[in-house]
This record gives sequence, structure tokens and C-alpha cells, in this order.
Amino acid sequence: MLDIVKAPSEVLSQVTKKVIKIDNSILSLIREMKETLENTRDPEGVGLAAPQVGKSLQIFIMKPTPKSPITVHINPEIKNASGELANMIRPKKSKSPAKLEGCLSLPSIWGTVLRHPYLSLTYMDEDSKTHTKKFKGFSATIIQHEVDHLNGNLFPKRVLEQKGKLYKSHKNEKGEDEFDEIEI
Repeated sequence: MLDIVKAPSEVLSQVTKKVIKIDNSILSLIREMKETLENTRDPEGVGLAAPQVGKSLQIFIMKPTPKSPITVHINPEIKNASGELANMIRPKKSKSPAKLEGCLSLPSIWGTVLRHPYLSLTYMDEDSKTHTKKFKGFSATIIQHEVDHLNGNLFPKRVLEQKGKLYKSHKNEKGEDEFDEIEI
């Protein structure tokens, strides 16, 4: 299992490099990324980009629900992001003031982010096959978040651009998440 890199690590603000060849080192990285994502708890991860494990490469994986298989996206390109910007995050089982986006590299930081509800994504899988698929809702949100990572952007940048709100979470005496607004 790999360690998840935390902000303000430099690798999180770098534009990543394209994967030229899917060789054993890339396949090994993907296996380790899958293991890392499967083992994230509190919060449970739904996506993981290579910079989050210290590798400046255009790779991300996602698992939108606990029962979803993990999908691999190499050299992804968003095409045709469309629809009115909206908050597509699933409601959390917590005392959250809104539907909040978070990040494994920014523990305890959450924000309201508007994302396109529809997009097409062109990418390669780990077998070097190229795909173009349409995504909507929560999956489209995850993809936009992870592609932001590949471009050296963390979600608070989007929150600030959209004049949204950021929150810091903590556990109350019952072990539930509570959220305090961060003054910006």
C-alpha cells in the first residue's frame, strides 16, 4: 500500500506527464494505487490520482460506490463537459451543511464545488486499449476532480474561483463528523 501525499507537497501542484508506455512499472503502480484506494477509510476514497501517491503521471483510478469495480484511466482527456454547473456529490451520513467535496490529500478540508454533470472522457486502460465513454452525475464529478489533480489543481482552487465555502471537519463526542466554515 502506498502513502497518500498531503498538501502542500510540490507534486500536487505540478502538471503531470503523459504515460508513454504501459510497462511493468506502470502496471505495478496501478496495482498499488488500487490497493491504496481500497484501504482508505474515514473518509472512504472514491478516486485517486498518481500525484497523490507521489508520481507525476497522467493516471487516475476511481470507484464511485463501495460495490463498483475500480476503473483505470491513463492519459485522460475530458471532452464535451456540459450541463449547468451543479453540486453532484452524494449526501453524506454526517451533519454536513451542504453536499461537500473532499480530497484524500487534504484531510478534514471540504468545500462546495460546482461541476459539469455530463462529460465524455477519452483514456487508455491498463491493457493499452483506448476508450471514449460518457459519464454523468457523481462519476463526472470524480473525473473532474481527478483530472484537476493531473493538472496540478486542488479542489479549494475551484471553491475560491466559484466564491464557494470551505469547511474543516472534526469528530464530535458521538464520533460523527461536524463541519466548521473556514474564513476565507
